[in-house]
Amino acid sequence: MSRYVSDRIARLAGPTPLVRRLSAQSVLSAFGDGVFLTGSAVFFTQIVGLSAARVGLGLSIAGAVTFLLAVPLGKLSDRFGAKRVWALASLVEALLYLAWLAVGGFATFVAMLVVLELVVTTSRSARNAYRFDIFPREERVSSNAYFRAARNVGYTLGALLAGVALATNDDTMIRAVPVATAALLVLNAVLVSRMPSVIHHTEEAPLEAALETVLDGGKGDKRSALRNRGYVAMAVLGGVLGTHQVLLNVVIPLWLVEETDAPRVLLAWLFGTNTVMAVLLQVAAARGITTVADSLRAQRRGAFFFVLSCGIVLVTHDTVGWVTIVLVWVGHVTVTGAELFQSAGEWGLQAELSDPARRGEYQGVSQLGYTLGTVWAPALYTFLAMHWGAQGWLVIAAIVLLAAVLIHPAARAAERHLTRMGVPAPEPA
Repeated sequence: MSRYVSDRIARLAGPTPLVRRLSAQSVLSAFGDGVFLTGSAVFFTQIVGLSAARVGLGLSIAGAVTFLLAVPLGKLSDRFGAKRVWALASLVEALLYLAWLAVGGFATFVAMLVVLELVVTTSRSARNAYRFDIFPREERVSSNAYFRAARNVGYTLGALLAGVALATNDDTMIRAVPVATAALLVLNAVLVSRMPSVIHHTEEAPLEAALETVLDGGKGDKRSALRNRGYVAMAVLGGVLGTHQVLLNVVIPLWLVEETDAPRVLLAWLFGTNTVMAVLLQVAAARGITTVADSLRAQRRGAFFFVLSCGIVLVTHDTVGWVTIVLVWVGHVTVTGAELFQSAGEWGLQAELSDPARRGEYQGVSQLGYTLGTVWAPALYTFLAMHWGAQGWLVIAAIVLLAAVLIHPAARAAERHLTRMGVPAPEPA
């Protein structure tokens, strides 16, 4: 029986030893992040002594600085190697969590947040570039699906551990939250450093392109990721399609509490359903996605579920009892479907439409575009749903539908740009 269980877990973690190693890393990293994310609000207010408004202001400042530097930070992976930058940034991130214990005012809080966000952004760009580079083309999207599922497991473990500390309401236990995060992330950094060296799957890029990158130093040449306007537009539109997270985490919970007669305890079931679906179904949603056409098809499917969710949830304002409960739950399930397909499509587009010699830089542009595509959504979606009611939900659906239409020409423009820059089209999958 134990052998059967271990084999089953191994299959869930991935089909190859490398995928399983990176899945284990994803669990460990998300475990550490989940501990601090769950306890951060209490830590900042009770230990650091900040008001909720100041915490929000600090987060906004850190987000703005990170937004401005996302692309230069992504270039570090191209210059020094994705694995090296990922491992070093992971170690620095772990040590920075220990520094939270020395933070005692708003100025140091903001400084700490800015530095931490810059390091996390560097680590994320390097991690994604490494994943795209270590796997051959046909495995890039499917492997990321395993990692996404693994991170959901890690976040759940982190939330449980932090919940134990918070339940005590003891300052000593709450101070242990960043320490636990740091310890877990040190182990993560060690695990990253022991990952295999990248086998460059850059069959799409000619040798002269790589030499050009080295000789030019990335200064203003035509191959700059920011000059690929189709890719920039695609990243922004992908961010709009990715606003399903705003529906999941902000709008539907507020709608449930303020505009329906559903019991608040239903929120726990909604988030639990989302986590289970993300763990069990993400790999299935990503299956068979390799080409740009495959990825765009996944984006269309994600948009369909997004729009369907809006249509289901908007009617719950006028329903009662179990009808409301079932419809809100189904609405949350459908928006989770949007999350699964949109994520898979996004990985495929990033993998296929990034210059192989500049994957880190393209990841920086992806983060830049994603921020532009999502930063406005919490305020606008909340206003539309809570003040315009059914008409507001229809406007939200229309925004997503428009993004799903426009992302197709944007992706094709990005594809044409790579061709003009001398990056041959990939072989048929």
